[in-house]
Amino acid sequence: MTGQEHIAAAFAELMARLGYSRYGTHGGDIGAGVSGRLAATDASHVVGTLVVTDPGSLGLAGEQFPIPDHLTDEERARVEQERTAWRAERGYLDLQGHRPETIAAALTDSAVGQLAWIVEKFQTWTNPASKTPDEAVDRDRLLTNVSLYWFTRSGASAARFLSEAEHSDLDWIAPSDVPSGWVVFNSEPIMRRFMDPEQQMAYWSEHTAGGHFPAMEEPALLVEDLRVFFRGLR
Repeated sequence: MTGQEHIAAAFAELMARLGYSRYGTHGGDIGAGVSGRLAATDASHVVGTLVVTDPGSLGLAGEQFPIPDHLTDEERARVEQERTAWRAERGYLDLQGHRPETIAAALTDSAVGQLAWIVEKFQTWTNPASKTPDEAVDRDRLLTNVSLYWFTRSGASAARFLSEAEHSDLDWIAPSDVPSGWVVFNSEPIMRRFMDPEQQMAYWSEHTAGGHFPAMEEPALLVEDLRVFFRGLR
């Protein structure tokens, strides 16, 4: 069982032990994959899944999912722009995916290293309108996030998880019949044209604000989307 399968199974078992016969799932990035896996493997209990994303996900086109045929030349150029940016950005993922123990030693030995490792992504992935990470995310919350990784030595386990994911034959997005919704932050018109061209999603919402970390950047917007989506699935 891979890391993603293990986490999904653990959440399903937790919800069962807590007595929930119906529940919804939500996540972004790794959490989006786990949410989708829960919907695929525990569909009799999962009422719906709401995932969040941003234009950076276009960088995975051709890798995690195909590039649609219906895109215009301008839209294809936009996708290629994100793919180029991702190739320059993905060093952290390649290192964790193929040499997890090397980076694990560094991240659990140096608090400054762990800080730089995380803050660099907040610098890159928060809304581009923000000049520094703490303009997009409260500094205390950011330091709390880093501290949780440091005191629990989770830099090591995170690297091992990504190594397992890299060598798994599982698709990141697991198909299921459970109602699903997407919320896109820092969005632009191409996102729905790319992700949901037939507008078949049970729920679709877009915001120009926020970025890759909406729960920390724009919590009020995210909470409202969660309420609207799951209210319809009661």
